[in-house]
Amino acid sequence: MIQKDEVASPGSAERRLFDEIDLARLPRHVAVIMDGNGRWARQRGFPRVEGHRAGIASVREIVESCARLELDALTLYAFSVENWKRPRFEIVTLMSLLKEYLNKELANLLKNDIRFRVVGRMNELDGSVQKELSRGLAGTSSCRGMTFNIALNYGGRTEIVDACRSLAHDVSAGRLTPEQIDEETLGSRLSTAGLPDPDLLIRTSGEMRVSNFLLWQIAYSEIWVTPTLWPDFRKRHLFEAILDFQKRERRYGGVIDGGRVPESGEAAG
Repeated sequence: MIQKDEVASPGSAERRLFDEIDLARLPRHVAVIMDGNGRWARQRGFPRVEGHRAGIASVREIVESCARLELDALTLYAFSVENWKRPRFEIVTLMSLLKEYLNKELANLLKNDIRFRVVGRMNELDGSVQKELSRGLAGTSSCRGMTFNIALNYGGRTEIVDACRSLAHDVSAGRLTPEQIDEETLGSRLSTAGLPDPDLLIRTSGEMRVSNFLLWQIAYSEIWVTPTLWPDFRKRHLFEAILDFQKRERRYGGVIDGGRVPESGEAAG
């Protein structure tokens, strides 16, 4: 049961926003494109890496807030396959910050019963990073609360390619026929298998693109974009996103008729 005072302190501005939220209609899965660290640093005359460092506080607050809201899953986009093009010093710093976060936050993840998962090609990361990630995966494997996915060395297209390769191997080995492959089968080979697709996709910094993130999974996600840069993103912004999400009509391609969404396979008109 959601403990309101743990989510937002009584009398605070965050609590006033939180009290407007319908707790019976929360998104099950929230995905976030964390953008704007570099601009945050540049605006303050800092090196880009200081923006990444400042963004850790935002990660901590949003992970804890989503867990206390008892969401099924939270997925944060931390490092894409395209991010390898960045300067080596920035990449090394990002990976160092990741290891530092996991080392410091494992106890907090356990305290909040959060299960940690990696989305992306983890095997291509540096061995020291893999070691710390594996420690987090093993340490939280028995947790039964929210699943916290961190997308590392991730790309939506590469994820779909990897899923197709897995299916092709099974067809080649005779374990599967082409006719048995459908959306559910392909979805079972994705990094997010077993989790609901994101109901809500949040992007910070005001950019209006999905940046190769969860391309299969966000087919029907509601998208909320804020000009707030990631290091400044806090629970009040999360609450604003959820409130906006709850105002929308989710029709999944159907037409609402008398307040009813057509069933799957029923003509939409």
